[in-house]
Amino acid sequence: MSKEKNNNSITNYKKEIKEEEIKEYNQYIIDLIHSPKNWGKPKEDEITISHSYKGPCGDTMKFFLKINNNLIEKANFITDGCGASIATASQTTVLIEGKPLNYVENLKPDDIDKALKGLPEDHKHCTELALRTLNQLIQKYKKEI
Repeated sequence: MSKEKNNNSITNYKKEIKEEEIKEYNQYIIDLIHSPKNWGKPKEDEITISHSYKGPCGDTMKFFLKINNNLIEKANFITDGCGASIATASQTTVLIEGKPLNYVENLKPDDIDKALKGLPEDHKHCTELALRTLNQLIQKYKKEI
């Protein structure tokens, strides 16, 4: 296959993916999938605690928090999950940065879903995955301090 044909195939494939995403997700979620906020593991000195959890769906989500005086100064994540997992984890980090730990403990799946402007029904479980991961992380933190 020529380089030009290969480039055309890649361009067409990316267009097909984008069209499928538009059918399934709103533009805000699509933007988070392609440009997630707070993605990646920070430097070790910027991490107070981290925790990963593998959900029943098979996706693994990991959060890294920098905590000072029970306040979340910085939140990062990685996931091996689908686009909805990426968007959900990204939005969750945005929601919790600058907030006290008890804010996170009181977050509900619907809070994340509303911030995302509505996940498709078959992906709402991603909000549960994010909150389970965070709540386990907070319990781990409280045991360590």
